[in-house]
Parts: sequence; structure tokens; C-alpha cells
Amino acid sequence: MAGALDAVLGTFPSWSLLVVRLGLGVIFFAHGSQKVLGWFGGHGLGGTVKMFRGMGVPPAAAVLVAFIEFLGGLGMIVGLLARPAAVGIIVVMLVAIAKVHGKHGFFLNLGVPGKGPGFEFNLALIAMALAILIGGAGILSLDRAIWLSLGPH
Repeated sequence: MAGALDAVLGTFPSWSLLVVRLGLGVIFFAHGSQKVLGWFGGHGLGGTVKMFRGMGVPPAAAVLVAFIEFLGGLGMIVGLLARPAAVGIIVVMLVAIAKVHGKHGFFLNLGVPGKGPGFEFNLALIAMALAILIGGAGILSLDRAIWLSLGPH
């Protein structure tokens, strides 16, 4: 049991992991809020399901993606269950590359007519999530506070 708790909650007391975690959390909470609540110009859960259905994604998968982004982003911000959230974020980004961004190549293609954004931003987000998956939530996280309260490791 202690090994599993260490794997989920254990973390290096790193300020750099805090910075990465907060950046990742803000990005995914904002996008998840658009998909779930309709905040920040989003269309809410109904609009998200409709948009994803147009891409051939089943409604249940669309809801799962929306909540992974929303709750995963919130978890990253407060540093709670950051490693599981990182796994969810990585999976969502890999699917986004496979379903949407990969066909447009690597670059964002800003201002390129008829070409959507490539996968370079997804790759940066995956790298950030991998840093959290490897190192944990970092200092000033609920994961660390819980882990330390559970006793010597």
C-alpha cells in the first residue's frame, strides 16, 4: 500500500515542478471550463459533445475528455492527484494529435490559409505532463502535504 501511495502522492520538493504544474493546470482548467461550463467563450458540455460528434467521437468519450481537462487542470493547480491527472492529459493530447493535429504537421501554421494547427503545442503539453508524471506535483502541493502527513517514507 505504501508503494502505491508513494507512486501517486510522492513528489520532489521542487519549485520548477510547481511552475510546470501551475502552467499546465491553468491551460487545462481554462480549456476544460470551456468544454464543461461554457466559460471563456466555450460552448459547454452540450456544445462540446456536438463538436466532438462531428469529428466521429462518441458522446461518452467527449464527456470524458472534457472532464479530464477540467478536473485534471484543477488538480494540477492545487497539486492534488497530479500524477493521475498527468496521465489523463497525456492520453488526451495523444488522441488530439492522432485525430486532429497530426495531419497538419508539426508547426502551428498560424496565418497559413487552409492549414490547421500542427502538433507542436500538444507536444509541449505532453512534455510538461511527463515532467509531473516523473517528478510529482512539486512543492506547495496537496499531494506533498498528504504524502508527508502519512509518515516517514
